[in-house]
Amino acid sequence: MPGENLVQYIYLLSAGLFILSLKWMSEVKTSRRGNWAGMIAMVLAVAGTLVSFDVRGWQWIALALVIGSLVGAPMAIWMPMTAVPQRTALSHAFGGMAAGLVGTAEYYLQAPHIDTFTMGALATEMLLGYLTFTGSLMAFGKLQEIIPTRPIVYPGRNIVSLGVLATAVLLGVYLTLNPEATHLLPVFIAAALAFGILLILPIGGADMPTVIAILNSYAGLSSSAMGFVMNNKLLIVAGALDGSSGLILSILMCKAMNRSFANVLFGAVGTIQVGAGAGTSPTGKTVQGYTVEDAATVFDGARLVVVAPGYGMAVAQAQHAVKELSNVLAARGTDVKFAIHPVAGRMPGHMNVLLAEADVPYDQLWEMEKVNPLFPEADVAIVVGANDVTNPAARTKTDSPLYGMPILDVDKARTIIFIKRSMNPGFAGIDNELFYLDKTMMVFGDAKKVITDLVASLKEH
Repeated sequence: MPGENLVQYIYLLSAGLFILSLKWMSEVKTSRRGNWAGMIAMVLAVAGTLVSFDVRGWQWIALALVIGSLVGAPMAIWMPMTAVPQRTALSHAFGGMAAGLVGTAEYYLQAPHIDTFTMGALATEMLLGYLTFTGSLMAFGKLQEIIPTRPIVYPGRNIVSLGVLATAVLLGVYLTLNPEATHLLPVFIAAALAFGILLILPIGGADMPTVIAILNSYAGLSSSAMGFVMNNKLLIVAGALDGSSGLILSILMCKAMNRSFANVLFGAVGTIQVGAGAGTSPTGKTVQGYTVEDAATVFDGARLVVVAPGYGMAVAQAQHAVKELSNVLAARGTDVKFAIHPVAGRMPGHMNVLLAEADVPYDQLWEMEKVNPLFPEADVAIVVGANDVTNPAARTKTDSPLYGMPILDVDKARTIIFIKRSMNPGFAGIDNELFYLDKTMMVFGDAKKVITDLVASLKEH
């Protein structure tokens, strides 16, 4: 049938673009091209799906497109770049909810005459879809600080969480073997929804980048399972790509923090330790505060300056001010580089996105492994709200929750300017040893204002 062949060609082209999109988005220089490829692939996928079915309820599809556009367009246009992690979490939530609802509809349409393979795929789709929905909503709430970003812990939390998951899995298996037991489906769905909430509650903000990647993997696997149910090859391929890329990314995030999946999901890292943020180190040293004018003097004759951005830059929306600072320093003959830690911020690539928005040249963005050998040569290292990813405790304190995590070697620079709003600890809940070094100049205040004032002070010299 010519029409059917056309649809398969469209699906093949779409799958190829999805693959190229992942490849291009793995490099900063080609990320925009990858974004466009992904968007075109999705448009083709939707068009091919609409053509391949004998659609009779076009009005409902049109209504869904309008509602989706009314929700999606404002998110894309008006949501600031600093809120990209929240937007990503919401996207995962919507995707998980869609997969779960489609699975539920298919079950009630086909029950009780469902073969074991199809029912197994449906159970997998609904379990992953619904837990992704509530888990992503919880992640959004933590990222938006609607709920506490610190781990919410209680006695026996892991036993409760795993017990709810086991209940959902056992119900899924039972429904796979006995699809006629329709009365158990609401219980199965409730358990999946509950596990998504329980999974995220004890996870702190420091682990949100990894959590987002894991939830992305769950959403992709749920979509792939949906493809088997709907007999849609493109959905199987696209879901598998999404699931595998999310899994690989989460593995890389765990490696970047020298942590295991189990520790991220059940370790409750981020509970504030007693004495954190007190302003005095265990050795009795106190923090020395400096003015912007004091900080400006250390740039005289500086040959190499390394900027280490973090979530504080994102909160203050200081990326444009940071770019202006780099321009001013470059005009003075200073070589400026940006040190990018893989888990700085609240999602993978968060700093890259913000700095790209400010038009920072790609060749100034240096990954951790590449920039760390340069810190001993740096005359000045500027830390803009990056806390845990610069904490030397990761190298020196075996009892620290950060121990073993690769960090930016900021402490090896000749002079350190640390811009921070307060002495509050980072997401891991511990003080940063950088605060107490003799060569560290703590400049307290909103990052955008501090850097803007620093630029003005440098221009006067």
